[in-house]
Amino acid sequence: MLKVLFSRRMLAFHALVLVVVPSFIWLGFWQLGRWEVRSAAAQLQQDNLAADPVPVAELTSVGGDIDPGDRWRTVEATGTWDSGNEILLRNRDGSAGVGFHVLTPLVTEEGPAVLVNRGWVPRGETALDVPEVPPAPEGTVEVAGRIHYTETEENTGLRNRDSLPEGQLLMVDVPAVAEELPYEVYGGYVELTAQDPVPEEAPEPVAVRETDLGMSASYAFQWWVFSVVAVVGWIYLMRREVRETAGTAKPSAGKDPDGEAQGEARSTSTV
Repeated sequence: MLKVLFSRRMLAFHALVLVVVPSFIWLGFWQLGRWEVRSAAAQLQQDNLAADPVPVAELTSVGGDIDPGDRWRTVEATGTWDSGNEILLRNRDGSAGVGFHVLTPLVTEEGPAVLVNRGWVPRGETALDVPEVPPAPEGTVEVAGRIHYTETEENTGLRNRDSLPEGQLLMVDVPAVAEELPYEVYGGYVELTAQDPVPEEAPEPVAVRETDLGMSASYAFQWWVFSVVAVVGWIYLMRREVRETAGTAKPSAGKDPDGEAQGEARSTSTV
């Protein structure tokens, strides 16, 4: 039996199983790890959305950025809109498809400004048309919104291009935007959820994009099932090889001594 199990063909199959099974097990734990990371992010989002509002200066500073653990927290600020330095963010989803987000600096009473995403507006007939944007209210306003850290190529996969129309960007690169403004700017930016006074017309509020848990937990279970299937198939193949080899080792019926005697008896009877 050992000779059969260690034949050249079976050794190749043993090697394949020794590679495949640990790989499947590792892939299962990798997918489980991704699910745990996403679950933690989803829990952080829910907890921060439910937290009490705080002043914007409590979670950020001029030239700084937002701690990832504070993302989605609701912040409040009072100031005036600087519509003259408003920026349009391209390729943003809304209720009617792809359009723009309207990023407007709010110069706070403390002095520094905070970049506020006032919401979504549809694009024009072509991608190069400048959309119609509801104007920001004049005078002092009180705003509240969800705070986010600055967008970068690493966390978005996007990159601002020099060829874009003036006043348009692909991502909220806060340090780059701050360089073009005549006042200090807080790190991070805010997605507007409320303002007082309420304008008659305003961009469509940005919906909360819930953290997707994906199918990682299911994929982890599938990889582990694959590893079990591979082991079961390995055992089945070894058993089959042993049975088939044992079957071919038995003498054939035509060479059986009893069979020869019976043949001679039939010949004698015929004569």
